[in-house]
Amino acid sequence: MTVASTSPPLRRPRGDGALAALFVAPAMLGFLVFLLWPTLRGVYLSFTRFNLLTPAEWVGLDNYVRMVNDPIFWDSLTVTVEYVAINIGVQTVSALAIAVLLQRLTQSAVLRGIVLTPYLMSNVVAGIVWLWILDTQLGIGNEIVAGLGFDRIPFLADETWAIPTIAVINVWRHVGYTALLIFAGLQAIPNDMYEAAKVDGASEWRMFRRITMPLLRPVLAVVLIMTVIGSFQVFDTVAVTTAGGPANATNVLQFYIYGSAFGRFQFGYASAMSVALLIVLSAITFLQYRLTRAGHTDLG
Repeated sequence: MTVASTSPPLRRPRGDGALAALFVAPAMLGFLVFLLWPTLRGVYLSFTRFNLLTPAEWVGLDNYVRMVNDPIFWDSLTVTVEYVAINIGVQTVSALAIAVLLQRLTQSAVLRGIVLTPYLMSNVVAGIVWLWILDTQLGIGNEIVAGLGFDRIPFLADETWAIPTIAVINVWRHVGYTALLIFAGLQAIPNDMYEAAKVDGASEWRMFRRITMPLLRPVLAVVLIMTVIGSFQVFDTVAVTTAGGPANATNVLQFYIYGSAFGRFQFGYASAMSVALLIVLSAITFLQYRLTRAGHTDLG
């Protein structure tokens, strides 16, 4: 009769927990100081009347009642949704096309760097540059339009053109980064699937519909969540190009919140709108995550 030898269970080396906590501490400190505390403080201020000069006065739900009855708030929300729809639609389609071309035709690191170049520029700088380019009288963009025989277009000075123009400016800046995120997802798709499809006589379009899109779904879902959240928070491009004009045509929600807080010192009301935006974004993110099944992949 043999007795099975028992070996002592492996023990985690002492000090690993302390070392892990040491590495996590800076990020956790930043999260607590710059994210959690401002969020909790903002939620509290949303129930108060606060102008920065006097102590906060508790007013209950008054700020939220005012928000529901504020036509400018709803107009700003409508403008923001319009911007998000244009930005997400154009950016996602363009980024997907660029990523697929990079993967199917070339994987040059130089081309990837060129595609990413606009993202290295800040939104403020990009907004100022495009403000000069699209100037109705002196901008090179309108010089080209006039040279082609068309009337000059007030891209950032017309109520119809302003929001689409701002959306396209931000697409130009962010599309390279979004394309590289999608490109990284394409790299995870086994090339054997494309080779097998080619043997079966499948065209590039058929392979894109039957292989690329289904297997890329989780990555696209995460990219959409990130871009939607970022699009709802647009501010700096609007601030340096149109300042909410003309006639509030670009008065996006973040710009209205900023004006309420730092222009009219209504920090309580601005906090209430910020909390409402947080709730809206949380709901949209949850719905996107569930509907796109972002946490599941079809790759075996």
